[in-house]
Amino acid sequence: MRLRLEAANGAVEVMDGRIVAPCGLFDRRIAVPDGMLHPGLINAHDHLRLNHFGRLGHGPYANAYDWAADIQQHHRAIIAAGRTVPRRAALLWGAWKNLLAGVTTVVHHDSWEPDFEHNFPLHVARIPFADSLGMTPNLTHAPHGPFALHLAEGVDTAAAEELRTAADLGLLHARLLAVHVVGADADGIARMRDCGGAVVWCPTSNHFLFGRTTPTTLLANGIDVLLGTDSLLTGAGDLLDDLRAARGGALSDTRLLDGVGTHAARRLGLAAPSLDVGARADLVIARRPLLDACAADIALVMVAGALRVLDPVLLPQASMTGGQLFARQGVRRWISETVELPECAPSPAVAHRRA
Repeated sequence: MRLRLEAANGAVEVMDGRIVAPCGLFDRRIAVPDGMLHPGLINAHDHLRLNHFGRLGHGPYANAYDWAADIQQHHRAIIAAGRTVPRRAALLWGAWKNLLAGVTTVVHHDSWEPDFEHNFPLHVARIPFADSLGMTPNLTHAPHGPFALHLAEGVDTAAAEELRTAADLGLLHARLLAVHVVGADADGIARMRDCGGAVVWCPTSNHFLFGRTTPTTLLANGIDVLLGTDSLLTGAGDLLDDLRAARGGALSDTRLLDGVGTHAARRLGLAAPSLDVGARADLVIARRPLLDACAADIALVMVAGALRVLDPVLLPQASMTGGQLFARQGVRRWISETVELPECAPSPAVAHRRA
């Protein structure tokens, strides 16, 4: 089937999961005249199976290890109840949180799940990772290719020292995706910028845990910054929420968009997001500029040519069958699967320390 998508800034035609050259003939047309067409967004840091409930903890904390110990002590009942949530249901909550915000590719900073290879609704980039230096005591080298690591996740001297420890272990290199790096001191900032690695910035999660975020001198021009959400254990919401929270700070609008687009793809070893003929059809139509948008402004999301999210007003044009109408935080959308999603239930896996 050939599908034509039209928006205020242009149109594309899609067939067999790819953007194809327009030929004037198509089977279906969806027009969003007040929308703008974009490539799908990339979320460089999430924990998909930890998104189906709200924040835990009462910060600010000195470091993430203190946060983990605190919630294990004070939220045992919630954690125990959360383990009863089926694993796929938890993963899907994380997936749909991302899809409803226009994310078509996400980095899952946890063990690879077989579900990702069987009818999962968005792309999960398979990136080698380690939790953190304190949770991975035998970490002595990084795998080949991009490598994600929670680093300097705190505001105390122990957090700052992690950058020097990582340097001693040979982990500060151009392939590194250093997640958070809130506690970097002047020496750590210099080491991080000199090594050529990238920073994965999760501003709302950082502020919840520590009352501050990654130093602006680390985020300044000259280093690649990718945007992530963390899970809803600590993050405020979805990737659009973090983009709005980050705006007006150390990064220009161009760098913010690159951090969920071309720079993120390059650092993750993925094809660059594109609207060009031949590109994979990972597409978003938003009714407001992306840096101003929230989930209510996302009218359409497509992953590899499959419609995943639609504003219900577009359903007559799309002639979709199956799926379901789903509401999250007051935003009502059609989603492509008929699934039972938990509503703010406890986490199935808080015992795995990090969100």
